[in-house]
Amino acid sequence: MKEEWKIHAKRADFKALSEKYNIDQVAARVMVNRGIEECDMEHFLNPGLKYLNDPHMLKGAMEAANLLKNAIEEEKRIRVIGDYDIDGVTSTYILVSALKKCGADVDFAIPHRIEDGYGMNVSMVEKACIEGVEFIITCDNGIAARDAVQFAKDSGMSVVVTDHHEIPYEMVNEKKEYILPNADVIVNPHQEECNYPFKEICGAVVAWKLVFILYEVFGMDKEAAFEFLDAAAFATIGDVMPLINENRDIVKCGLEAISKTKNNGLKALIAATNTAPDKITSYQIGFILGPCINASGRLETARMAVDLLLENDVKRAAEMASKLVEINAERKAMTLEGTEEAMQLIAEQKLDEDKVLVLYMPKLHESLAGIVAGRVKETFYKPTFVLTDTEDGVKGSGRSIEAYSMFEELTKVKDILTKFGGHPMAAGVSMNKEDVEEFRRRLNDNASLTGDDLTKKVMIDVKMPLSYVSEKLITDLECLEPFGMKNEKPVFAEANVPIKRISYIGKDKKFLKLRLDSGNGREIDALYFGDADSFKECFTNKYSEEEWENIVFGRGSNATMSFLYYPSINEFDGRINLQVIIQGFM
Repeated sequence: MKEEWKIHAKRADFKALSEKYNIDQVAARVMVNRGIEECDMEHFLNPGLKYLNDPHMLKGAMEAANLLKNAIEEEKRIRVIGDYDIDGVTSTYILVSALKKCGADVDFAIPHRIEDGYGMNVSMVEKACIEGVEFIITCDNGIAARDAVQFAKDSGMSVVVTDHHEIPYEMVNEKKEYILPNADVIVNPHQEECNYPFKEICGAVVAWKLVFILYEVFGMDKEAAFEFLDAAAFATIGDVMPLINENRDIVKCGLEAISKTKNNGLKALIAATNTAPDKITSYQIGFILGPCINASGRLETARMAVDLLLENDVKRAAEMASKLVEINAERKAMTLEGTEEAMQLIAEQKLDEDKVLVLYMPKLHESLAGIVAGRVKETFYKPTFVLTDTEDGVKGSGRSIEAYSMFEELTKVKDILTKFGGHPMAAGVSMNKEDVEEFRRRLNDNASLTGDDLTKKVMIDVKMPLSYVSEKLITDLECLEPFGMKNEKPVFAEANVPIKRISYIGKDKKFLKLRLDSGNGREIDALYFGDADSFKECFTNKYSEEEWENIVFGRGSNATMSFLYYPSINEFDGRINLQVIIQGFM
């Protein structure tokens, strides 16, 4: 992967901002780098629920709430149809719980990733018909389910679609003509004439907003809907939504709600993963708790995850959470094996010369295609699709880079796809086996990606000497959390830092701890949790194997390297020590 380090060059009166908001100038600079206008800085530094957008601004939300109210009063059987990822699971939990509180006769269905594929399909509707369901409401899916929605309508059902995905369209005379399902009501911020001011909310937040209005039409306390704040925040992080605007308010307040959650399933999962409730950040959701929810939908059925969130019995919840942790451990092992196979395939077929990587891995478990695609994309910084064989032909998932909109590019080749959908940065596809090579060829022929597009840009917030790191700075940087998409963790850099010592750490000795000269006669610890072999290769290419041995065994060295880093505090035995986490090196 080509990588270029660039320094943000945005200008402002950082000293004045520092004094106005009582934060370090470095923190003020980071906010400016993120595009935060001065008029929005107070909100950014002090997010809160008072800033949440009015649910009534979601087109169709009031109409959907009234339809649901009528269905409940007429004692119709209602089915929530969700999806098998974090967002789909969480939005299903929110709707089922809220509808029950309103007195509904409600159950739920989640498509099986392998048997059903993404979203509601005709067979799920057929089953609902047989079981006497009269009203279907989708969450985190449905906007692309035209056939299934039409079948439901033809069968006499009422259908409400709640979703947050892009609206499918066709290009007619170089203009987009949007294609909507024939539902009674659609609630999706991306639909035309929807005045909701922030479009980038996840499916669970769309569902949550509908709950506020549902409680309102039932004459219930709307504030009771804040019971689901923890779930909305969990889904926002887990579905990798941009942590700006309303999402920042939801996640900032939601992380605190998660730490104090009354949901027995979520509490059990926190305990089963040995996560400290008072230390939960977006990282814990994204990389520890969230993957356990996703794992059920990958290797078994996502019903397990929904059942966990709906479970009231504490003992039963603990057993269910432990099972999800076991499944996730199995998923991690399978992912590692699949990633190694993908790298070997790229080397053997010399696919790294392509601008868009299309890997056909017929034996890979189809639920892992997206994860493997993500790992490959991170390694090569190229849009990547991983395809595998299924009973219904070839299916796969893609993960993209900033310069390449997968949804747009797939639209150009939809004539050889049996199904597709997704976002600019991620997508799912289905096709016939004989079209795999044509798919690869056409995506690459269409790709206008330049060498600059395929060079990962690492934006440095501040060139900052290690000697500047302090507890006050770290505290001020914490005010910028939660970090995530569009509010990335700050990156600091210092060139030519003298290295005093390097040692291997961790259970398998696969990480590194460095002792760095921070200047002014001080030293500071630096931790690197990436690939230790890659670090060693960079070091020995710059110096030598002998110099590596010298520095590891403490025989002295004059070696220096340039680092990207983030400062943190290490608390141990009641003592507080400053340290940095290495994010890059050269």
